[in-house]
Amino acid sequence: MSPPRRLLTLGHSYVVGTNRRLARAMAAAGAGEWEVTAVAPARFPGDLGPITLRPEPGERVEAIPVRGAGRIHTMLYGGELRALLRRGWDVVHCWEEPYVLAAAQVAAWTPRDAKLVFATFQNLPKPYPPPFRWTERFAMRRAAGWIAFGRTIEEALRDRPGYADRPHRVIAPGVDTGLFRPDPAAGARVRASLGWDEDGPPVVGYLGRFVPEKGLGTLMRALDACTQPWRALFVGGGRMEADLRAWAGRYGDRVRIATGVGHEQVPEYLNAMHLLCAPSRMTPAWREQLGRMLTEAMACGVPVLGGASGEIPFVIADAGVILPEDDVAAWTRGIDALLADPARRAALATRGLARAEAEFALEVVARRHLAFFGELAGASSHHTNQSS
Repeated sequence: MSPPRRLLTLGHSYVVGTNRRLARAMAAAGAGEWEVTAVAPARFPGDLGPITLRPEPGERVEAIPVRGAGRIHTMLYGGELRALLRRGWDVVHCWEEPYVLAAAQVAAWTPRDAKLVFATFQNLPKPYPPPFRWTERFAMRRAAGWIAFGRTIEEALRDRPGYADRPHRVIAPGVDTGLFRPDPAAGARVRASLGWDEDGPPVVGYLGRFVPEKGLGTLMRALDACTQPWRALFVGGGRMEADLRAWAGRYGDRVRIATGVGHEQVPEYLNAMHLLCAPSRMTPAWREQLGRMLTEAMACGVPVLGGASGEIPFVIADAGVILPEDDVAAWTRGIDALLADPARRAALATRGLARAEAEFALEVVARRHLAFFGELAGASSHHTNQSS
C-alpha cells in the first residue's frame, strides 16, 4: 500500500477556526490517502480585535508569524514558512490571491517537485498596478493549477494570461452543515431574546456587512412599500449602521439590529429568520463574489431572495428567488409574495436545504478539492475515484 500523499493548505483566513473546517474536511475525506496540514498566522488583526490561533483537538495546523497583517495586499509570512515548505509536500494549496505579495513568497519558496495551486475570489478582470501585476505573473508561472471559488471568477480569469494555460476547477467554498442546519428551537430562543412574540409576523432577515454595495438601501425602501405584515432582523456591522438605525427608528419593535454576533452564533440568528434577503448590487470596483450568507441560510432551511448580481444567481440557481438589483418595486413584490405564502416559503426552504447539502456541504467541497489535487499530482485512478 502506497503512503498517503501530503497536502499543505495555507491562508491568512485559517487563523479563524471555522475557516479551517475545509482543511479538516479534506483530512477526513482523504483519510488514509491524504495527510493534510494547515498553515495559519499565529496572530492576526480582526474586526473585533486581535485573533490568536487556537488549534482544535486532533487537527494538524502550523502557526507562522506574519508581518504587515493590517494590509492584506502587502502582508508577508515569516521565514518559518520557507522551512516548512521544504518538508516534502505533494501539493501546496495557497488560499491567497495570486497578486498579493504573500503569493510571491509561496511561489518562490515552494519546491519544484510540489504542485502549487492557488485559490481565488477575483471576479473582476482588473489590471493591477506594479508590483501586484508582477506578483500575479510570477505566482501563476509557478502554479500547476488554480481554483475559482465561483462561476463569475472563472469567467473573469479563464482567458487571463497565466491562468488560461493552467488547469483549473470551479469549487465553491463549503458550508458546515453540522453547524448550519435547521434548528427551530434555536430560532425561537433568538426571537424571544429580541423581545418578539412567536405569533408575530414573519421575520425578514439580512446578514452581512452594512455597506451600500450590499443593497441595504434597496431592502429598506422595499420594506417601506410592503403591504404584508413583517418584522426585520439585520445581523452584521459596517458604515451604514447609523443610517440603518435611523430607518429602524420609524418602526419601533418591528426592527432589530444585531451587531457583534460571533460566527458561532450566526446559525441561531439565521434560524430566527423566515426568509433572508441578499440584495447586493454591482459597482465599478466590486461585485458579489459568493454570498456566503445564502449558502448558510439554505443550509439552515431558510428561503432566500438574492439580487441578480455577481455570483448570487449561480449560488441560488432554482432554490430561491432571484430579483433585479436596485429594483425596489421588484423586491417589494418578491418579499410580499413570500410573506403571504407560507407554503411557498416551506417549498423553497426544502429546495435550498437540498441544494446546500448536494453542492456546498464541506464534505462535498473537500472531495472536489482532493480530486483536483490528485489529478495534478498524478494520482492513480484509485486515489482519484476515492476523491470524486
